Amino acid sequence: MKHTVFALLFATAFVAPAVAEDAVCYNCPPEWADWASMLKALDEKVDVKMPHDNKNSGQTLSQLIAEKASPVADIAYYGVTTGIQAASEGVVQSYKPEGFDEIPEGLKDPEGKWFAVHYGTLGLFVNVDALNGAPVPQCFADLTKPEYKGMVGYLDPASAFVGYAGAVAVNQAFGGNLTNFEPALKYFKELAANSPIVPKQTSYARVVSGEIPILFDYDFNAYRAKYKENGKFEFVMPCEGTIRVPYVMSLVAGAPHAETGKKALDFILSDDGQAIWANAYLKPARPVALPAEVAARFLPDTEYERAVPVDYAEMAKAQAAFGERYLAEVK
Repeated sequence: MKHTVFALLFATAFVAPAVAEDAVCYNCPPEWADWASMLKALDEKVDVKMPHDNKNSGQTLSQLIAEKASPVADIAYYGVTTGIQAASEGVVQSYKPEGFDEIPEGLKDPEGKWFAVHYGTLGLFVNVDALNGAPVPQCFADLTKPEYKGMVGYLDPASAFVGYAGAVAVNQAFGGNLTNFEPALKYFKELAANSPIVPKQTSYARVVSGEIPILFDYDFNAYRAKYKENGKFEFVMPCEGTIRVPYVMSLVAGAPHAETGKKALDFILSDDGQAIWANAYLKPARPVALPAEVAARFLPDTEYERAVPVDYAEMAKAQAAFGERYLAEVK
């Protein structure tokens, strides 16, 4: 019988118990980062199945905390700051898949409670055909102009990690830092006058359909649309600069089916698993070279010089306080 990794459809307080030999992954949605290809490979190559799951990073952590006394999930995927918070909350356990030592320092917990699986660069995912003749924006500042009214989307920074990453990028672009979020709050207040769309969940399909013409998102989603979808799509590296962000995974503390969870994590960090991320326009966490035909589809390296790393531990510490201020002052 195949092991089954069952990823929940909704972030609710109720979770059906896993059946015998099942295992659970939180936050592995097929629309995001080409998890669809990874899920297929896990099924075909290592006999692990992971159906659709629609959580975001914050919802995943909340569910893990709620279930701490009786865990349901076995593995979890989220933005780096959420992984750091999961470790501090004691809801994940140490595990070091083969290849763990090749992940650069600062992108993994020394004990293996979280580790990067790939990177993304935050920018603007643009459906050019949906702009109704407006020019493709080149800067964060452009989005407050009247011609983009109702066209801009960003994920809720008080819930979704990519939303918070966008806030950090904007904040640094306008002179802020991880102890001063005034520039980001000012920017989002100004953007509010342009009637932005603020979903909580992955919105790739909404950009492809034209419902959200411009979305704060990662390069890998924009490249995927540009080269695989019908229509004209672009990734814009904002002129003010942006940030580079890792996504991480963990083995859940007290995982009911830990061995199957470990099997999935082993594959994701393997050469084959990392190559799947690379083919989906993500920068692998381990030093696996991008295929030449994939690398050629990225913006030039000179553009990527404007994308910088940050202190992810400090970014994690600032996340809750920023979320509270965003909800109080902007939403």
